[in-house]
Amino acid sequence: MSEMKNSADLLLDVSGLNAWYGAAQILFDVALSVRRGEVVALMGRNGAGKSTTLKAIAALVDRREGVIRFMGEDISRKASHQIAQRGLGFVPEDRRIFTELTVLENLEVGRQKPRQWPDGTPVVRWTPESLFQLFPNLGEMPDRPGGAMSGGEQQMLTVARTLMGQPYLVLLDEPSEGVAPLIVEQMARSILELKRQGVGILLSEQNLPFAQVVADRAFILEKGQIVHQSTMQELASDAQVRRQYLGV
Repeated sequence: MSEMKNSADLLLDVSGLNAWYGAAQILFDVALSVRRGEVVALMGRNGAGKSTTLKAIAALVDRREGVIRFMGEDISRKASHQIAQRGLGFVPEDRRIFTELTVLENLEVGRQKPRQWPDGTPVVRWTPESLFQLFPNLGEMPDRPGGAMSGGEQQMLTVARTLMGQPYLVLLDEPSEGVAPLIVEQMARSILELKRQGVGILLSEQNLPFAQVVADRAFILEKGQIVHQSTMQELASDAQVRRQYLGV
């Protein structure tokens, strides 16, 4: 269990997380934590288990074991829709937007009621108008069908739709993968703004420069196991660890 498990601002605390696809075990005793207003990068090579970790937390794998605490509640046996209703958002790498619906209609699909933090202060309330400020590209195409958007625009729409669920914490899977540099830059700005608003983010990412810009701490996965954890600054300055586990 994380050393910060008793902290009042702890949003997510994962320990002993194991996950399987069919008979194949993918994750082995993964442990990590995310606090309010913190961006944590989950890093590693292709196939290390980064996306599986996010899916296991969100109950989107065949089988999982371990303890997952979110906002102080054990959600280890909750279904994916129950987890989403509690304010844990998931942005999949494959986007899964509704291609026949417009940008505005996609956003409405994700709408949930406003939330409060345990101390009674309101969680930032996301509306289409505020999301268009966060993602100006989307604001220029509110009536465009999702299928007529570029990959980067679809990525922003997926994030925006998740934010319409008013999450306390977002699981963000490979947001910089396969999108134009300008979109990557806008995505980084949006993550920093979410952090400023107090939202926690667990980010699966291979792009070290991108992670350096947005993340506070980093965990590295290798063959489904956490092999390194440190501040992002410490990882960026540790050439041996970067070469060994990230190949950079």
